[in-house]
Amino acid sequence: MMDLAKERVCVTGGGGFLGRFVCEKLKRLGVPEDRLIVPRRAAYDLTAEADVERLYETTKPTVVIHLAAEVGGIGANRMHPGRFFYANMAMGMHLVEHGRRRGLKKFVHTGTVCAYPKFTPVPFKEENLWDGYPEETNAPYGVAKKALFVMLDGYKREHGLDSAVVVPVNLYGPYDNFDLETSHVIPALVRKCDTAVQNGDSEIVCWGSGKVSREFLYVEDAAEGIVRAAQQLDTPEPINLGTGSEITIKDLAELIAKLSGFTGRLVWDASKPDGQPRRCLDTTRANEALGWQAQTSFEDGLKATIQWWQANRSVG
Repeated sequence: MMDLAKERVCVTGGGGFLGRFVCEKLKRLGVPEDRLIVPRRAAYDLTAEADVERLYETTKPTVVIHLAAEVGGIGANRMHPGRFFYANMAMGMHLVEHGRRRGLKKFVHTGTVCAYPKFTPVPFKEENLWDGYPEETNAPYGVAKKALFVMLDGYKREHGLDSAVVVPVNLYGPYDNFDLETSHVIPALVRKCDTAVQNGDSEIVCWGSGKVSREFLYVEDAAEGIVRAAQQLDTPEPINLGTGSEITIKDLAELIAKLSGFTGRLVWDASKPDGQPRRCLDTTRANEALGWQAQTSFEDGLKATIQWWQANRSVG
C-alpha cells in the first residue's frame, strides 16, 4: 500500500465539488499542506500542454489524482459536445504523457458512468464498458474519459506507469453545482423545489418523462473510494464506485420535493431528453479490491445536500 503522506500529491480539480472532499481525506491521512498540490485554473489551463509541463516543472508531484473535468447535465452536454470532448481528452492526455516523462509514481484517473454503453445490462459490470456506444447526449464526454482508460493501459505496458481507474456513478452532496443551466439532476431539483417553496409556486417543471432510473453516490463516499484506489491499486483496471441501487427520476423528484417541503405539482416536460434508460452499477470489484462500499444512506445524503443549499442559496 502506498503511503500517500510521504508523496507529493497533485489533485487536479482539488478546489471543486469532489476535490475538496478528496483533499480533506488526504490531509487526514497525513499529507502535509506543502505537499498537497491543488492547481487552480487561473494559474494552469490543463487543456494547454505548455501549462501542464509548467505544472509538473514547478510543483514536482509524485502522485496525480485527476479529478478536473468539464461536465454538466444533459442540457450542458447537448450545448457543448465538442468542448466536453476536447477539454476532457486534452487534460488527461497531457497530464498522463508529461507525468510519464517526469517519472510520476502513480496516476489516478476518475472516469464516468457516462462511458458505459447506452443499453448496458443492469447492474453495469466493468467488463461491459466496451460492449457498445454510450448514450448519445453525453457520448463525447464519456468517450473522452474512457479513451484515457486505454491510454493508461498502454502506458502501464510500455512505460511501466502505475495507475488506477475508478468509475463513479452520478455524485451528489454539499458544494455541488446548483446552476440550473449546467447542473445535474439532484442539485437542479433541489434548487427548483426550494425556490418554489420560497416563492409560493404551485408547480415546478421537470425534464423528461421521469421514467428513467439513476443511481447516486454521496460525494464523501466517492472521495473515500478514490483515495483508497490511490493507496492500493497500480494497474488501470476500471473499478465501479456506486451504491448498487437505483431510483426512477419521478420517485427522486417526489422525494426531493417531500424533503424540501414543496407540496405543489410536478409537471413533466417530455420534450426534454431522458438520457440513458437505466443506470445502476455492480460494485463487487470495489468491495473485493478496495474493501470499499458506500456508507451514506440516500435519504441522509439528500437531507445534507438540501440543508447545505438552504444555508448557501444566497451565493448560489
